[in-house]
Amino acid sequence: MELWWAFLLLGAAVGFFAGLLGVGGGGIMVPVLTSLFLSLGFAESVHMALATSLAAIVVTSFASARSHHAHQAVLWPVVWRMSPGIIVGTLLAALVAAFIPTVALAWFFSLFMAYVAVQMLWNIKPKPSRSLPGTLPLAATGFGIGAVSALVAIGGGSLTVPFLTWCNVKVQQAIGTSAALGLPIAISGTLGYAISGALVAPAQSMPQWSIGYLYLPAVLLISVVSFFTAPLGVKLAHRLPVATLKKLFALLLISLSAKMLHHVAF
Repeated sequence: MELWWAFLLLGAAVGFFAGLLGVGGGGIMVPVLTSLFLSLGFAESVHMALATSLAAIVVTSFASARSHHAHQAVLWPVVWRMSPGIIVGTLLAALVAAFIPTVALAWFFSLFMAYVAVQMLWNIKPKPSRSLPGTLPLAATGFGIGAVSALVAIGGGSLTVPFLTWCNVKVQQAIGTSAALGLPIAISGTLGYAISGALVAPAQSMPQWSIGYLYLPAVLLISVVSFFTAPLGVKLAHRLPVATLKKLFALLLISLSAKMLHHVAF
């Protein structure tokens, strides 16, 4: 717990940017947590960073979903049809992640963050060109979104919003529906990493106050602070140049991911 202050600062940054830019905190949390866990001598640094990041966004996902529901921006029929696939995909991917080498996970995370950064830098959005598919295709899409989200510790917004927009869903409703789907992703991913870590990771290699790959002190400190800083980001969203800040945030994602990859793979 000698780095308790670092977890508090990370939580403050994650909550603020989530409220300001409408993006999840995984892109920031995973690289920073990996560096912090490496400095603490944790053997399973990347796996623990992914798990801890997902657990830390459970509270903010719930708050975000409730807020969007209050503004009638959540398409609940879509949520119910995609959730089974999302839950299964996220849970399975979190279980399988225990058998994926650390370096491979770091590469996958870094490449995905590069994709997210390119989306933000050039404001790439798919053109609405079709309608929402039926229940089975929606569940299958949810499975894929959940699986990727578990491996990069995100709430799925960078995948769900473009998909729903492509299906002629209004942007506000796409964002609100994605926020609601972020909750089952966070909960399923947290459960999966807790189970897989408990079953696969050697008990002697895990630090005190951990459940599987979850490091509880970091989860608690990040969650508490981000809960209070997220509303601050929301308030400032209409006063600050969000478009410019998004581009800077994209560059931050790339630099943090590259730093993590350098620490882990080279």
